[in-house]
Amino acid sequence: MLLKYYKGSFLFTGICLAIAAWLGFQSTGTLPGTLGVLWIVLVLGVLEVSLSFDNAVVNATVLRDMDDKWRRRFLTWGILIAVFGMRIVFPLAIVAIAAHMGPIEAIKLAAGDPVRYEQIITSAHVGISGFGGSFLAMVGLNFFLDDEKEEHWLSIIERPLAALREISGLATGIVLLALYGISQFIPAEEAMTFITAGIFGLLTYIAVHAIGVLLEGDGDAATGAAAKSGFAAFLYLEVLDASFSFDGVIGAFALSNNLFIIALGLGIGAMFVRSMTIMLVDKGTLTQYRYLEHGAFYAIIALAAIMLLSVRFEIPETITGLIGATLIGLSFWASVRSNRKHPDQALASADPVQPTGKSVGA
Repeated sequence: MLLKYYKGSFLFTGICLAIAAWLGFQSTGTLPGTLGVLWIVLVLGVLEVSLSFDNAVVNATVLRDMDDKWRRRFLTWGILIAVFGMRIVFPLAIVAIAAHMGPIEAIKLAAGDPVRYEQIITSAHVGISGFGGSFLAMVGLNFFLDDEKEEHWLSIIERPLAALREISGLATGIVLLALYGISQFIPAEEAMTFITAGIFGLLTYIAVHAIGVLLEGDGDAATGAAAKSGFAAFLYLEVLDASFSFDGVIGAFALSNNLFIIALGLGIGAMFVRSMTIMLVDKGTLTQYRYLEHGAFYAIIALAAIMLLSVRFEIPETITGLIGATLIGLSFWASVRSNRKHPDQALASADPVQPTGKSVGA
């Protein structure tokens, strides 16, 4: 049953809605005002899920190789980091740094002057776009430049890229060129911030993978190596989730400038994305639908490009969501057609290899 994967998400949603109702009544003192706050929280949750389905697919590609213990930690510790870290602490940290104030003052500003708080967050858009865009671009490009990648969906694009995968640092070079090219079309003071943030995004991607290599190569016991590898994958997933959530956190201010209402709505979406990730792994969906993974990584590259270009052009989040949904939908349909054309291969992949231990979703 699919419900078992989402029962925790529905419980979490109920708690968040109860808190939202209390916040709404405290701030408005009326039933219509309270219902308005509840509606905003629900809309933010739905938007987060619709914009992050590609995140769930990519998460599943990493999570399927992790053991049951780290998968559980992804749903427990990970959701705490996603909700409280990215949706509350991260915006407060931006405000504190940008306005040169302490964390307590940043909290007081968020609670007492949400308009000013929103202005400061929005002003940090250039740096956020540079960091998140470059990190996601590295994630997407390295999927298509992976030495172990053998399956191609759009061969006219993927085969030429596969032929170039022996070129060391190609993905890094492409991202650096993109950062430099886009920086030429924005004011000089913003260009420096954009390039600097983009370089830190690149360094973060390299650092996370370096940690993974070091941990996997350390330790003699198989269980110890697996645990360390699980930690590296967990760290990678959290940075990936952060990069995906940047535009959502900024875009949420179109509906509300209340930090806590935004955190509740986006937190609901983040929880459902995690439940969806576990379901994709347990059901072996990525194995059964061979091009679904490709569609998700194309969507990541599209999101990275949109984030980078957003420093020069205003691109509605609706466009971002539609592009991602379209790419994933097309890849799913291509997988279905392939399974019909090659039923023997589809049958061989229909029985996914389950991870050891009890399922996280159970």
